[in-house]
Amino acid sequence: MRIRLATRAELPALQDIERAAGAPFRGLGMPEIADDEPPALDVLERYRRAGRCWVAVDESDLPAAYLLAEPVDGALHIEQVSVHPRAARRGVGRALLAHAADHAREEGLTALTLTTFTDVPWNAPYYARLGFRPLPEADLTPGLREIRGAEAAHGLNRWPRVCMRAPL
Repeated sequence: MRIRLATRAELPALQDIERAAGAPFRGLGMPEIADDEPPALDVLERYRRAGRCWVAVDESDLPAAYLLAEPVDGALHIEQVSVHPRAARRGVGRALLAHAADHAREEGLTALTLTTFTDVPWNAPYYARLGFRPLPEADLTPGLREIRGAEAAHGLNRWPRVCMRAPL
């Protein structure tokens, strides 16, 4: 799969990818996550215009996965990474994260950060295999604290979550 910046016309397809990628949460007893609406088109457009909305495209140049990121306190924070189930288990998520890491290095950032569910196999355990390590609450930067606060307000703290960091 090739990775490139998303186009504006592809943004609705990213919402479809998000919905499909969320469906497996239902089987884990997390229907609220499965039913959560994907980012709105204007939110996706903001990431796209900033040059931080990447897609992994198939042989027909159609998005099969995407990643959103933004600089937070000297690191590139992975806001969202979603892989359509038809492209899962092929290294697509890993490739998107590697692409984000390359971008972060070019920007002079020191790490990748993300927040995720601790007990979901394709979340924290997966990221740990890729070199991300949990950050203790005391080590969260102001920006990461703000992100965690927004997640709590959205109800995501109903399930155990963790902030993770991978140095570059």
